Parts: sequence; C-alpha cells; structure tokens
Amino acid sequence: QVQLVESGGGSVQAAGSLRLSCAASGYTGRRYCMAWFRQAPGKEREGVAAIDKFGSTSYADSVKGRFTISQDNAKNTLYLQMNSLKPEDTAMYYCAAGPSCYNYDRLWASRYNYWGQGTQVTVSS
Repeated sequence: QVQLVESGGGSVQAAGSLRLSCAASGYTGRRYCMAWFRQAPGKEREGVAAIDKFGSTSYADSVKGRFTISQDNAKNTLYLQMNSLKPEDTAMYYCAAGPSCYNYDRLWASRYNYWGQGTQVTVSS
C-alpha cells in the first residue's frame, strides 16, 4: 500500500515562492507515475503537474513557466517548486501516484489511485 504525505504548504504573498514535498512509502520496487493536483473551494480538482517513471513531465497551461515538478528517487520524494505565485493558485494541493500514465493523460485524476491528504497553499495579493 503506497502512502503519500505532503508538506511545505503555507501562506505567501503574490510573486512569492513555495516548495511542496511529497514523501512516499510502501513501494514494492516499481516506479510510479506521480503528480500534483489542486482543488480550490467550489472548484473541481485539477491536474497541475505530473512526471512519469522516465522523467517526462506535463504541466497545466496555467502554471507553465512558473511551476517545476521533480523527484528524488533515492528519497522517494516528489517536489513541486512554485514560483511567481498568484492569488488564483490558492488551493489545497494533493500528491498522487498511479501505476502508469501517458503524455495525453498524465493530468487526469482517473490515472491515479493513491492520494495524499493535501497541503494548503494560500496566496494573498
């Protein structure tokens, strides 16, 4: 059973930066497709960034050029570096893991069957 624990959320002013981390455990040696999703109050959960087991990445258009997803396989940790934050980035951010993904569906929530509890990011103007 894969377990995911996010950290690094908080409150920041617009144009600031945050780095989210997601510590994963329970792996059985296989590599997973990993992603960050977010959900703001009253809105649907949306895919923000994803990285597959080969290191290929996908980003939502709204975060391209500002967010960077990366992973440290030795530490089983996923990261999301968020720069130039905007008030519209305010949301609960979730880490997710799935057995496989492809370039056309890396940001689909249906691809992921393990989820963390989330970490809140609040950006003030």
